[in-house]
Amino acid sequence: MNRRLITAALPYVNNIPHLGNIIQSLSGDVFARFCRNRGYETLYVCGVDEYGTATETKALEEGKDPRSLCNHYYQEHTKIYKWFNINFDKFGRTSNPQCTEITQSLFTDLDKAGLIKEHVNKQLFCPNCNRFLADRYVDGTCPKCGSTKARGDQCDECGTLLDPIDLKDPKCHTCGATPEVKETKHLYIDLPSISPKLNEWMEKASVEGKWADNALSMTKAWIRDGLQERAITRDLKWGIPVPKEGYESKVFYVWFNAPIGYLSITKQLADELEKSGRKSFDWKSWWLPEESEEAKGKEKVDLFQFIGKDNIPFHTVIFPCTLLGSPHNWTKLHHMSSTEFLNYEDGKFSKSRGIGVFGSDAIESGIPADAWRFYIFYNRPEKQDYQFTWKDFMEKLNGELIGNLGNLVNRTLLFVNKYFDGVIPEAPVDEELWSQVRDLEKKATDYLEWAELKDAFHTMFEISDICNKKFQAAEPWKTRESDPESCKKLIHNLCYVIKDLMIMMNPYMPQYTQVIMSYFGKSIQETKVGTETKPGYTWANLGETEGLDKVGPTEVYFKPLDQKTMLAFREKFSGTQQKKAEKEAKKAEKKKEEQKPALTAEQQVEFFNKNINLTVAKIVDIKPNPEGEKLYIETLDDGSGTPRTIQSGLRMYLKEEELLGKHVIIAENLAPRTMRGVESRGMLLAGDYKDENGKECVEVLDAAWAAPGTKVILEGADVNASKKEQITGDEFFSVAIEAKDGFVQIAGKKLMADGKEIKTQKALNSEIG
Repeated sequence: MNRRLITAALPYVNNIPHLGNIIQSLSGDVFARFCRNRGYETLYVCGVDEYGTATETKALEEGKDPRSLCNHYYQEHTKIYKWFNINFDKFGRTSNPQCTEITQSLFTDLDKAGLIKEHVNKQLFCPNCNRFLADRYVDGTCPKCGSTKARGDQCDECGTLLDPIDLKDPKCHTCGATPEVKETKHLYIDLPSISPKLNEWMEKASVEGKWADNALSMTKAWIRDGLQERAITRDLKWGIPVPKEGYESKVFYVWFNAPIGYLSITKQLADELEKSGRKSFDWKSWWLPEESEEAKGKEKVDLFQFIGKDNIPFHTVIFPCTLLGSPHNWTKLHHMSSTEFLNYEDGKFSKSRGIGVFGSDAIESGIPADAWRFYIFYNRPEKQDYQFTWKDFMEKLNGELIGNLGNLVNRTLLFVNKYFDGVIPEAPVDEELWSQVRDLEKKATDYLEWAELKDAFHTMFEISDICNKKFQAAEPWKTRESDPESCKKLIHNLCYVIKDLMIMMNPYMPQYTQVIMSYFGKSIQETKVGTETKPGYTWANLGETEGLDKVGPTEVYFKPLDQKTMLAFREKFSGTQQKKAEKEAKKAEKKKEEQKPALTAEQQVEFFNKNINLTVAKIVDIKPNPEGEKLYIETLDDGSGTPRTIQSGLRMYLKEEELLGKHVIIAENLAPRTMRGVESRGMLLAGDYKDENGKECVEVLDAAWAAPGTKVILEGADVNASKKEQITGDEFFSVAIEAKDGFVQIAGKKLMADGKEIKTQKALNSEIG
């Protein structure tokens, strides 16, 4: 069994983490707990990312020096992760001396290999502060949309990525002075020279390590588009000094040294153990095993990394290139477990606006940590973004955790106490039940071996569901008198299945499972580097039907969440979200009013018949745009024989499988538009509506009966009429397409495809666009 080295994305130190941030640390914890209990030699390291512009900016805002700020937030992070029972072998900091030592050493390796280049570029300089300004130190007006709230790296209003010198009327974020454009020099890592090694490594590692689809597609896209030299220095004070003449006033860019933090935190742990006199280890045995005497004769190291999709390129391109450019054979990524985003209600988490549940909120909620852990993994956003809603939290907590698992555990153990005086009855093994259970246990184990945490968890709940139904069907409250042997057999076997469920669910809910095992007078083994192993059950005990004797007094662990409490939580953590939603709704309504066509009804019909070309097309492939969190990239069969690519902003509303294979309607002759690096040739038509809970939903127009390439026309129009070759967006929206009572129409005339009316099922009265 190969050794398993596990890391989770290093959270920035400059804020309190919310549930979406905590997913990665929790995911690494579940996998590490599984690996330890399964018998793998395991090391799990993580820590806070303390250097960079974000920290300097936050320190200025709070009137602190960066070190004091980091000390404060490191304690806050540590408290939150401890409450969530995240069992790191080491939770460290990138501002440690080990990180400086290893970062500078790796840089020197790259520099000696000729892989560090020097370039002079233009950057904004504040004469008042007497320093060059990093991206986040510049505010100004967006050159694209005109927003006056743009930052030097991005405009949040329109999403455009910016360079500070592109901003109109730029201002220093610190003092408000107008900066000057000056030349400055920086060091770059020569990624193009390393690219052949990267590609060779990626082709092998991604297959052997079964990378997640989004990690593989994004990495291939970076390599396919050609790697560029990337700056690794910044004009800051808070960071790791650059050990090169002429660069004494600069530090390393945070994304160059942050992943090196995984190495340095490992060394930090080894140094601390040695200093305290406890059993230590050679940190190189994990990261440079070929150069470690301690690693000789041991199995090789498999590196599993848990990150969000926004961090993928840094872990599959930038960091591996740093290691590949070194003459040493570093341990590199084996398996990448990269998730999509967890969003909050109808928007996103925002600490400044008080929107969403943050770590400190979870602690104060009175809801047990394992209930939060349950919800996060039951809905882990592995394939697409997931919306946390309080209604869903209540339903999953009450329905699955309590109604399924809790119900099985509580009624089975209470039955033993009530009718068997706390003694588990002796009875034969139920081979039929265990055949199902063991098959599902193997399935869950196979999922966990590749860190497919959500699928494994759901499989465990399948076992619980089977047992609940068996309990209900067997009616032991009757058979205890009419057929006592049957009753004993049921209860005996269910106790052992519960034991198995607690072993398997322990990585997910460590507190709850240990409490349930304590009712049997047992425990689950716990291990951690540098500490003594606490004995108890391990994965090897799955399937055993001997060793349990009694059930002690029990208590209900999880309490249901009622509607009133749920609504109170939703209100408490909504911040200014409702006001924002109302403001956005008014803004959107005003925009719609402004965009209403100036054409008369007759003119709209005439314009559509002469200019707008709507066509039926089949979605034959669909995938997320890695650069746009709301965008899908769809490949269409439009009947022409040549695949057509379009993009749609549907990721927040519809799953890929809900769109794949659909016969949709597209504006075929709409001028091409490039969005997030991908050209979109046309637009998919859809309407919006609200479901019974008031949630915004989208329904795409569907013409399942029509073949790809079928023209969509107004009733009575000539299907063979020639149309304008290309139209602009303004021209398209000069005509109002709308659904009225489910019929899609323009000025009262219905849209038709192959002689049949186009209708909506849910967006019955909506604007179509």
